[in-house]
Amino acid sequence: MNSHKIIRSRSQYLIFIGGICFLIAAALCLSVSIGAVQIDTGDIYKIIINKLSGREVFAQGWEDNVETIIWSIRLPRVIMACIVGAGLSVCGVLMQALTKNSLADPYVLGISSGASAGAVAAIIMGWFSFMGGYATIFGATLGAALSIALSLSIASMHGRITSTQLVLAGIATSAIFSALTNLIIYGYNTGSDKTKTAQYWMIGSLSGASWDTARYVAIVFLIAIILILFFTRDLDILLLGDDVAESLGVRTGRIKLIIIIMSTIVTGVAVSVSGVIGFIGLVVPHIVRSFVGSKHKRLIPAVILTGGLFTMLTDVLSRVIAAPEELPIGIISALIGGPFFLYLIRKNRKR
Repeated sequence: MNSHKIIRSRSQYLIFIGGICFLIAAALCLSVSIGAVQIDTGDIYKIIINKLSGREVFAQGWEDNVETIIWSIRLPRVIMACIVGAGLSVCGVLMQALTKNSLADPYVLGISSGASAGAVAAIIMGWFSFMGGYATIFGATLGAALSIALSLSIASMHGRITSTQLVLAGIATSAIFSALTNLIIYGYNTGSDKTKTAQYWMIGSLSGASWDTARYVAIVFLIAIILILFFTRDLDILLLGDDVAESLGVRTGRIKLIIIIMSTIVTGVAVSVSGVIGFIGLVVPHIVRSFVGSKHKRLIPAVILTGGLFTMLTDVLSRVIAAPEELPIGIISALIGGPFFLYLIRKNRKR
């Protein structure tokens, strides 16, 4: 888990964070400008500033439909991509701290697949209809909870869970819930819009993003991050091993429960609005850790920003590669993350 720390001083770290923020702003402009309707990049920031300020700071020199496209369609999608990427990346950090294994992330441990199965059950089979408009998010979160519980129970040996066993159990759990998801879709394959939506959604899509969904996802994410930041020191000590952590006064049972609960909720909410986008929680933490080190007080903020940037750029690729058609974002993330996963396996074997 420890790597050579390239960025040592506070000023270097702030420059790194500032650079990522600049790239996020550039990616936002790029992402919003790309589409069937070409939009002047200067109009993007003018419209955003007018909307955020609540008054006409810049005189309107664009058509009304351009404002609608930017503010109501494209910008919510970009914001959603940023939030989902940040959330999945932080969950990857938490899973790696829990397992002390750089190969862990919500996708590899089966949490994303469990969330997908729960969400598909809510969409196609109408389960959890008593939750109204929150049926999908409830189903996804419940599925995520069941999958991590199954992975932990499979990996448990004589009351202890090894990181290798947990990763292997997660892969098995992922296969089980992926099979259940496909079984639901196959069994209810009536050609209905719900079935078609689930088929496309289960491999990742941000096309249905709106300000309403972005708002509640952002609220859940912010609450989770605030709670996690209170335990950054405990996360650092947890990397030393359970016995060492307990001897230093860390309540390992409590911190592990917090990791599992936060990861389950954030992953469930993310999957409920974007579908399964794999390997973000694996790729981003590993890259960021090589720059800022393993101390979570530095790592988590950097991972949040980099994960958001990574997903925004991945979403841009999904819309550009096969334009005017759109590839599911999950395909792009898998094409990037799959080889990276194999690289990490090879690297760990050499160690």
